[in-house]
Amino acid sequence: MMTDAALLDALRAVRWPARRAVRGGAPGAHAARSRGTSVELSEYRAYRQGDDPRRLDWKLLARSDRAFVRLSPDHAVLPTMVVVDASASMEYPAGGAGKWAQARRLALGLAAIAHGQGDPVGLAVAAAAGPRLVPPRTRRGVIAELARVLDDVRPGGTPTLAPLVAATTAGRLVLVTDLLGDADALRVEASRAMAGGAEVHVVHVVSRAELEPPERALLAVDPEDPTVRRPLTPATRAAYVEAFAAWRAAESRRWREAGAVHTLVTDDEPADRAARRVVVAQGTPTAAHEAPIRGSAR
Repeated sequence: MMTDAALLDALRAVRWPARRAVRGGAPGAHAARSRGTSVELSEYRAYRQGDDPRRLDWKLLARSDRAFVRLSPDHAVLPTMVVVDASASMEYPAGGAGKWAQARRLALGLAAIAHGQGDPVGLAVAAAAGPRLVPPRTRRGVIAELARVLDDVRPGGTPTLAPLVAATTAGRLVLVTDLLGDADALRVEASRAMAGGAEVHVVHVVSRAELEPPERALLAVDPEDPTVRRPLTPATRAAYVEAFAAWRAAESRRWREAGAVHTLVTDDEPADRAARRVVVAQGTPTAAHEAPIRGSAR
């Protein structure tokens, strides 16, 4: 398994451009909606009373006796909030190498990519003991802080992500989840954030064992409600695989129709490669062939 240091090193040169021009703010790497005074020329406009004289093109004024100001695109930061699902279903399969381990790596890697280009990054974890929050920051050491917070969390219970999304005003929201909890409420809150100008990336984490239930598995058990159990016979296993594939495809379609970027990631995919796919997806449809009904195979 890739260490944190190896993961961050592999992603060091990756850049994550905003999907659209961002609101003006602190100088950063993303094209802003406002115009500024950078050396990158965009266009000229006739000088108007109240314009900053520093924007005047004095050489053009000397040649033509007409006053024009130079307009250039501003660049600003894009505050990024990574919202992570730590419900019981994220712990499948048990043993430390399943969905939660992958979610932790992806949250850390994507935060590091954003932070590496100067964006403030924060973390919100929906945990059974209560949400764990780190507000977006640019200071050195914030990635190590996020790693410590994630290391302290153990998946369990049925915490919800929607309230965490409702409470954030970040310009970019990254939702790392298996979508087995409050997916509908989460999509409502994410749609409200997008209506306010935010961009939303849904990183849908599934386990290879959910996609391909082991032949030895005889029972499917809902990890968040152990009283829900279903036998796995050859017939029910095939029905499960078909139903799960249809559910994944439907979730991907719903999120894309809402305006979000949806990326499916399996727990056995190298985290650096998965993080790169999330960054470059930018709204293009992703494959949905990789698999639960509400329960997971045990």
